[in-house]
Amino acid sequence: MTRHYYGTKRIIAVPMTRAEYNAYRGWTVPADENPNDEGCLVEYTDGDRSNHPNHAGYISWSPKDVFEASYQPFTALSFGHAIEALKVGHRVARAGWNGKGMFLRLVLSIHDIPRGGTTHPVYRLTTEDEATALPWIGMKTADNKFVPWLASQTDMLANDWVVLE
Repeated sequence: MTRHYYGTKRIIAVPMTRAEYNAYRGWTVPADENPNDEGCLVEYTDGDRSNHPNHAGYISWSPKDVFEASYQPFTALSFGHAIEALKVGHRVARAGWNGKGMFLRLVLSIHDIPRGGTTHPVYRLTTEDEATALPWIGMKTADNKFVPWLASQTDMLANDWVVLE
């Protein structure tokens, strides 16, 4: 049975032709394939399985058109990809925020806040009931504040999100 998937992976890409990739692997290009096809060596960095001694991740070759339809550079991400980057610990920003020092980051939860609240400076909660604080997205603002953040429709539909290293 055929299944369809959407994927989110962080990769490293090195532009090379099919012939260059095959030579790198020590292989011969099959007779029915064009050695001059443009594409990329793709290294999957989020797995534990290497298939080449010069790479920590699994490598393969992808034709240029397939590659460009499948991957976005870290400087032109969709909102969904920006959220995935937040989930694995990256800071993200909109391209228009550059130079202003603004960014988003995921703030992890503080579990089981005791009766009477917490003195943790991020939360400053006082409550008579026990509670669990869940993860949330925070924004460092241009005036050097850190506040909870909500996405606008424009933010969610933008393809100008960047991962800050």
